[in-house]
Amino acid sequence: MLDIKNVTISKKEDNRLLVKDFNFTLNQGDKAVIIGEEGNGKSTLLKFIYDKNLIDTYCDYSGQILGGSKLGYLEQEMGEKWLNSSVTDFLSELDIYSCSDPNIWTMNIDASLFSSNQLMKTLSGGEKVKIRLIKLLAEEPDVLLMDEPTNDLDISTLEWLEDFINHSKCPVLFVSHDEAMIENTANVIIHLEQVKRKTEPKYTIVYMGYEEYVEKRLSGLQKQEMVARKQREDYKKQMQRWQQIYNKVDNRQDTISRGNPAGGRLLKKKMKNLLSQEKRIEKKAEEFTEIPDVEEAILFGFPNDVRIPKGKKVLEYSVDALKISKDGAEAVLAENIFLRVTGPEHVAIMGDNGIGKTTFLHGIAKELLERKDIKAGYMPQHYEELLDYNRFPVDFLVTSGQKEDITKAFTYMGGMKFTREEMEHKIGDLSGGQKAKLILLKLILEGCNVLILDEPTRNLSPLSNPVIRGVLSDYNGTIISVTHDRKYMEEVASTIYELTKTGLKKVKGD
Repeated sequence: MLDIKNVTISKKEDNRLLVKDFNFTLNQGDKAVIIGEEGNGKSTLLKFIYDKNLIDTYCDYSGQILGGSKLGYLEQEMGEKWLNSSVTDFLSELDIYSCSDPNIWTMNIDASLFSSNQLMKTLSGGEKVKIRLIKLLAEEPDVLLMDEPTNDLDISTLEWLEDFINHSKCPVLFVSHDEAMIENTANVIIHLEQVKRKTEPKYTIVYMGYEEYVEKRLSGLQKQEMVARKQREDYKKQMQRWQQIYNKVDNRQDTISRGNPAGGRLLKKKMKNLLSQEKRIEKKAEEFTEIPDVEEAILFGFPNDVRIPKGKKVLEYSVDALKISKDGAEAVLAENIFLRVTGPEHVAIMGDNGIGKTTFLHGIAKELLERKDIKAGYMPQHYEELLDYNRFPVDFLVTSGQKEDITKAFTYMGGMKFTREEMEHKIGDLSGGQKAKLILLKLILEGCNVLILDEPTRNLSPLSNPVIRGVLSDYNGTIISVTHDRKYMEEVASTIYELTKTGLKKVKGD
């Protein structure tokens, strides 16, 4: 259906290779996911497949897309033109009722929207995705390309999207960070990596489910690391033995009498053989198996002494009504909300799109950040609320200017897989995943014992996400978070609430 041949893509700005000699064929029945860290070229590759012109301004490329298939593309973000258009105008070029794909009518959306003058930007995340998919299906493509379709979707819409992908009559190629959706839909895994401290691109294509891929990958990496470390250990012992012999021969050369020229020649010959042996050992070392350099090899964690006493009252927060301005009028999203949190609870709040979760969490953050009896830290959903994109990462992490604090910040960034180049670039140049990690590092370095997190895992790769979840699960402080991440709710949250129009409903916890 879709042949991708010998694709190589590099960034114009720094000549960094994102993809090298990439080959892949998407066949009927394939539900293929592209995974990898932010900045590894996933969205760029998807854009290249759909329309090379989309990456002209920032990439050089070569390769071919063959097969003659009609492609439908769901971009990660809508352009300003369509966001400011009405739903009617957005759909006006197509007759959605003549579409032959039955999936178009499974979307559980109010049909009155199709002729609505409501602006696209005022729709919930789920409504936007569904309207855009309706438009795509009405175009009757042969192949569906989707870039991060799960962003900003609530649980019910995520589950609907999984069913949509599984029952699509078209093969699907999509980019995603959502582990649960990948596990529930993908039968082909395309993993884009940047190895050797992000200097060399690598890709892996396997025809299996995600859980099987992760298991086999982990087993392979463990074996690779064992072989690599054994080779280095043997090399170290071999060089130690060589050095001992060399020192003896060198010492005898220094002390041998001039009256023993035969002995001198013998030692000189032996030294020559030793030097040749050293070259052979060094040459062999160049062929050693590499120690794995992978995105999940993250080294960070909160200190054990960062904690909240059990039973301490962290929060009692009530809101009579959550309101927003909509179309010039004030709209009530939810009413009669009350949340009590004690230490060291890990609270997750979920709910439908547009119900006011972020507004609610922002109010909580405002109250807790002013408290003196706790040290609270806040990760907003939109990082620009906290980060100055014109500053450098170390300037955000360190305010004291002291050398030891700066050294510590660089060490922690290294543990979070920041390269030296990323450490020295402006924050605005970092990927979404690296910005998220930067904020998490700030919370660690400041010793925060209360974390207020809005969608903390949304920009992290599916392979590094389990490490982050593990750290948060082991955290001895209190967490108050908004999330749609089902893995996060399962592994990190001790208490889960659903925010509804009539208040908070507890769905997990005592």
